[in-house]
Amino acid sequence: MSDSERAVGALDRAVGLEKAARAGSGWYARYLWIFAAGQLVLVPVSLLWHGPAAAVFFALANTLLVAGLSVYAARQRVVRRGFGLKHGLLIGCWATVFGLAVALGTTVFADDVAFAAVAALGCALPPALGAWSETRGTV
Repeated sequence: MSDSERAVGALDRAVGLEKAARAGSGWYARYLWIFAAGQLVLVPVSLLWHGPAAAVFFALANTLLVAGLSVYAARQRVVRRGFGLKHGLLIGCWATVFGLAVALGTTVFADDVAFAAVAALGCALPPALGAWSETRGTV
């Protein structure tokens, strides 16, 4: 076998690997869409419900969401280049918005349904934008 034939074979294997990686990398968009949908429930719960029952519900729902997504992510075979940076930025943006929403929602806008709805959409925005960019194949 000549050097050029070996090189062509190696390139064919690389192309096959890239196709497999791209085919298996859609999981992160699904992960982010589920996380965004969870915000539409969890943020209003954290801002509008009060008392021990609300705290237990929020803790259980949040634990189930995070644990389920973590198990789902851990079972994926493909993680594309730049995943850690992108995920860190998305979660950092979400954490900032969530922290502001909870701080404002418990002090300035206590029990305000309109604020809770806007805060839920605001908290869902970073993961939704990340999912949208993942489906478009951009970083």
